[in-house]
Amino acid sequence: MKNDSPDILTNPPEPAANKRAVMSAHLTSTAPSRPDLSGRQPAIPRQDALERLRTELGIQRETIRQQFEQRETNGVETARNLALLMDRIIEKLARYAGLPHTLQENGTDEVFCLCATGGYGAGLLAPFSDVDLLFLTAEAPSKDLIEAIEYILYTLWDLGLRVGHATRTIESALEMARTDQTSCTTLLDIRPLYGQKTLVLTLQEKLETHLKGPALEQFVLQAITQREDRHRRFGDTPYLVEPHIKEGKGGLRDLQVLNWIGYAVLGNGLSVKSNLQRAQGLAPACTLLGLLTKREISRTHSLWNFLWTVRLNLHYITGRNEERLTFDVQPIIGARMRYGNHGHQRGVERFMRHHFLMARAVMRLTHVFQPAILLHLRNQLQQRPPRVEPGPDGFQRIDGCLSLPNPLALVREPVTVFHFLDCARRHQLALHPAAIQQIIRFERHSASLRHNGEASALFIKLLCDPAAELPSPAAATPPAGDDRDHRQDRIFWLPLLNETGILSHLLPGWSRILGRTQFDGYHIHTVDAHTIEAVHILRMIEQGRMADELPLAYRLARTMTQRPLLYLATLLHDIGKGRGGNHSEIGADIATQICQQLGLSASDTDTVSWLVLHHLLLSRTAFSRDIDDPQTILDLADTIQSPKRLRMLLLLSIADIRAVGPRAWNAWKATLLGRLYTRIADVLEGGLQAQEDDERVDHNKTFIQQALRDEGMPDADITHFMKLGRPGYWLGFDPQSHVRHARLVCRHRAEGREDAIIVDIAPLPDRGITELTVFCKDQPGLFSRITSALALCGASIADARIHTLNNGMVLDTFWFHDPYGQAFMEAEHLDRLHNTIVQVMEGAIDPKETLSAANFPLPRRLEALHIPSRVLIDSDASENYTIVEVNGRDRPALLHNITTTLSRLKLHISSAHIMTYGLRAVDVFYVTNADGHKLTASAEDELQTALLDTLHTMEADAD
Repeated sequence: MKNDSPDILTNPPEPAANKRAVMSAHLTSTAPSRPDLSGRQPAIPRQDALERLRTELGIQRETIRQQFEQRETNGVETARNLALLMDRIIEKLARYAGLPHTLQENGTDEVFCLCATGGYGAGLLAPFSDVDLLFLTAEAPSKDLIEAIEYILYTLWDLGLRVGHATRTIESALEMARTDQTSCTTLLDIRPLYGQKTLVLTLQEKLETHLKGPALEQFVLQAITQREDRHRRFGDTPYLVEPHIKEGKGGLRDLQVLNWIGYAVLGNGLSVKSNLQRAQGLAPACTLLGLLTKREISRTHSLWNFLWTVRLNLHYITGRNEERLTFDVQPIIGARMRYGNHGHQRGVERFMRHHFLMARAVMRLTHVFQPAILLHLRNQLQQRPPRVEPGPDGFQRIDGCLSLPNPLALVREPVTVFHFLDCARRHQLALHPAAIQQIIRFERHSASLRHNGEASALFIKLLCDPAAELPSPAAATPPAGDDRDHRQDRIFWLPLLNETGILSHLLPGWSRILGRTQFDGYHIHTVDAHTIEAVHILRMIEQGRMADELPLAYRLARTMTQRPLLYLATLLHDIGKGRGGNHSEIGADIATQICQQLGLSASDTDTVSWLVLHHLLLSRTAFSRDIDDPQTILDLADTIQSPKRLRMLLLLSIADIRAVGPRAWNAWKATLLGRLYTRIADVLEGGLQAQEDDERVDHNKTFIQQALRDEGMPDADITHFMKLGRPGYWLGFDPQSHVRHARLVCRHRAEGREDAIIVDIAPLPDRGITELTVFCKDQPGLFSRITSALALCGASIADARIHTLNNGMVLDTFWFHDPYGQAFMEAEHLDRLHNTIVQVMEGAIDPKETLSAANFPLPRRLEALHIPSRVLIDSDASENYTIVEVNGRDRPALLHNITTTLSRLKLHISSAHIMTYGLRAVDVFYVTNADGHKLTASAEDELQTALLDTLHTMEADAD
């Protein structure tokens, strides 16, 4: 039983081959020694019962499905109809098994009740959910009763149902409830289906007696703890772009937890009749206990029905017990629920945004309902009254948590909410749950804070709460038992501001990104969750908690002088998304409006707006442009102009990338961004302009010559090597790489064959990358063949440089990583890479044929994402090359097919920069024509047509 309720059942559903053996062993072990008195026999043979019920179940299920899909019934009504249908099926099956519904006068029948438990017991059932049953007896079951239970279970299994089951006496059920949290939870929703219902009343009364005092408190606290553990297992956020609608944060299970703790504290003692009325009411139980306002009750009914409607659609579409809302089903469910395109938003985007808003509403309901339950529980216990004492700034503390003495102050003086939060920030006090409840209920009054200068100043303090001062890495971890306030553990307030709705009222445009999904297979969070995570990453960088991973960023963050501006820019960097057009440009305009509203000066407003406008500048350049091209660096320096802006832009770029997801950042990206930062900083400080390229070349060559002599290389080989490289080669690598290249050239000379191929593979684990160097005679299609060989080995290329030397030989360098973003390290992997590359280059393997035959399946859930193909050509951004940028769906043969097209057009590739963003590949090539010149306008048109044809052909083949 893994679907609608925690499993208290003794036996899980068994494979058909094992059902009889397991079931018989389990049940006969509990059979009494007393003689059987009833001589009960089935009313009809099991095969006849199976045929009758199969027909009825199939017809009725299809009717219920049609009513749902034709929108005659909503999600909750449909789930209730499925539960009622199952009630009828099980009742008939119990009669067919020969079980009496009431006790006979002669008293020979056993006291027995067949009960529904878990989600089915609550009266709602999804199409492919488990049917959870409890066979409740007064005493250990007789042999006849065991056979009747087997009759029921085998028939249900043969009907294709997932059945969770247990056979227990009242005492054994209570013993399980006393020792097991999930067993106790399941019994809260027990519902009699057939037999002597007085057994259920007795069990409920005894369960009520058990759930008092410390046992009740333990049950409630364990339920809350289990919920938090489950949240961590499922991502600890409701804003994952492929959410788990049942177990994820803000899902149906969270509402069920509220039901369970509500009924445990307030709803015990309900009779079977009222229990059934509760199920018939089709409402989440937490709305029936008198703790919510009418507005909250109405909202809860809406989200309860919405989540059930989504769940039923998901089951019907997938045809299985599926609870994860994956990319492939999102557009289908959105269409079925009538979410059409509107403005710049597609229907699926509107549907998913509504889903995330509903998940947020579940979280808010938890904050409202749970404190009331806990307060009522404490009043019941009367052993631990809350400890109320004066707090700072006129507020109060309840059990050490900051609270509001008069919630009406939030309405009379709305700025009180920021004074309250700022007080908690300064004193690092957690908020009392009742205070969060009051802030959520205050939400609609917070709109007046938008132009309140006092609120704006307090908001900025909350946004960029001071970072930790870590004297040294060794001091970052406090000793055991140290209770001092370590500021790196300061409370992060931004999620609370978002969850309570304050951000949406305070910042124009924030509500537009709230719950907005990014359908690219790259971002794993919604836009607002990604943004908040970016601020959190920036905070951790500044605190030194990522100093080992990002040493450059940590050094820059420690000297940052305009913290509020960087934090504001990070908060607003994606606020322009979802409006059509360039989100950076739109976001810059919105940022200007927000900064003016917050009372920033014109200069500070300009800085924040500029950062938002250019927040992708460094990352796009580092990952898809030749950062050794002087023109690229000079253009960037001209745009940035200020060393201070450069430092802030780098920190924003790193926080943005790290917040995308765990696999979006790696050591190679850190290396590229660090190199780009250093080059731009040199220009801004006058270093690169003061030193001519030829002087730098001479300096590098002198250094390398000495290094080669120091390691004993013959002078003749050194002289030969020093004549080969052109200026771009000597400026494009570090001295260690030049020394390694010199060894390869010597190996080639030692081979004595002009057509010899020298291949060198060097893992660079500190950069998270593997470097491949190929030295051989230049030949058409060489780059394409190497890329295809790497694709066959499962390598992802990140960067490539092609240097044609003065003697006509080529030195091609590729940087690549494994599918997990790490360097290839294992010896067998490196040997396979080496052998495959050599065989492809020597013609032993046909790369085109091998790639076509290779199976690189794309997960079905990702096939639904639309990745448009695009080709951009720019001959102005580089002094010597035409830059070709190809965007399309990433696939193993993509790079091979693109480079084959470039080779067919007789274009020379100088460097390539390969980057993937989820499913989207961005491949950039620096090319010249056969004469070594930039492309003409007509050649650019021909190239664009040819590349688009290649991309479209690949798309058609994939379909």
